[in-house]
Amino acid sequence: MLKLLISFKMAFRDAKNNLFHTILSVLGIVIGVAALVGILSLIDGMEKYAHQQISSTTMLEAITITTSTVSYEDNIKIAKQDYAFFTYPLFTKLLKEVADRSKGYMRYQESGYIYEADSNKRKGVLLSGIIDTWYDNLTLIEGRFISKNDLTDKDSVVVLNQIIAAHLTKEEDYKNLIGQSLSYKNGYYTIIGIIDTKGKTSSIYIPITLISPDKIQAKPPEIRLIANSVEDVAQIKEEALAWISQHFKESKSDFKVLTNEFRVEQANQGFLMFRIVMGMIVGISVLVGGIGVMNVLLISVNERTVEIGVRKAVGAKPKDIVLQFLTESITISAIGSILGLILGVLFTMGAVPLITHFTKMPFQAAYTLNTMLIISIVAILVGIVFGTYPAIKASKLDPVEAIRRE
Repeated sequence: MLKLLISFKMAFRDAKNNLFHTILSVLGIVIGVAALVGILSLIDGMEKYAHQQISSTTMLEAITITTSTVSYEDNIKIAKQDYAFFTYPLFTKLLKEVADRSKGYMRYQESGYIYEADSNKRKGVLLSGIIDTWYDNLTLIEGRFISKNDLTDKDSVVVLNQIIAAHLTKEEDYKNLIGQSLSYKNGYYTIIGIIDTKGKTSSIYIPITLISPDKIQAKPPEIRLIANSVEDVAQIKEEALAWISQHFKESKSDFKVLTNEFRVEQANQGFLMFRIVMGMIVGISVLVGGIGVMNVLLISVNERTVEIGVRKAVGAKPKDIVLQFLTESITISAIGSILGLILGVLFTMGAVPLITHFTKMPFQAAYTLNTMLIISIVAILVGIVFGTYPAIKASKLDPVEAIRRE
């Protein structure tokens, strides 16, 4: 350990004494490492931005259960005549299995017309048959939401969004609509609530238990489990698959249990491939820089032949000479890597404003621990790989012949 410390001390002294010489020798490494830092930090920033976009547009905690209503035979899509599907009672049984770690949502959708009471005026709407938990992300303006009792008792009640409410009354206060009757496909529903509008769609909501079994079978409802945390998604998915296998033994293949994790995995794979390809391209610059270090060290061996001969003559072993030149190589590479790291960070700091200006996106470079580790490994590897040959050459010099060269 003492020899190693002395060798590094001598290497730093030589680098300082021959500063211009050292700068020229590490120029290639500086450029290569700067490019590597810039590319890796920008890619890390892109990956972080992609994850943010995926998380904002896709709920990673969601587990979706769908019913396959078609089959493929000879590459032809054929509608199934019979298939399994979830009803509200079955869904509540599944939900009990994972209720401590997730929430459950169930929705059936169709389109049609509503008619005002005692009037032939109609308006196209999107009807959703839902359960009592569907409103978690909606804001109530007047009245109340659909309750569990409405589902159990199959009450003919309806909740409107603001677009429908504004169509039915000219008053800004929607209280007068609560308790009124609404006609939809020969059925009459009592208005119990008004919710805030999400988007531009005219929407109404009724208890899913009012939807006939024939409609549920013809168009199976959307079923979603929302885990309390992303870490629970895999376990809940496995439990849902096990529950389906147990309760739909002969028709479990009619269901698909999907999560959105594959979107993140796809993004990660794409960025990993991009990172590897760009790293290999930039690695050429680092390789050129390493060759420059080796060339400088070979010149140094020739210039310091007498010094090497004297050291060997007074008892230095070949491994001591190898250690001396390897530490010099690693020191030069480390200096180049540090300078390259600083230059790369400065480059990304200047590049990010340009990227955000032209793309109009809130993009930021990311400086991760992995990037710093890669730079450290590059510095050590370049020093060892390209310093080995000059070090071995120096260690094999004959001390007598080396001293005579003066």
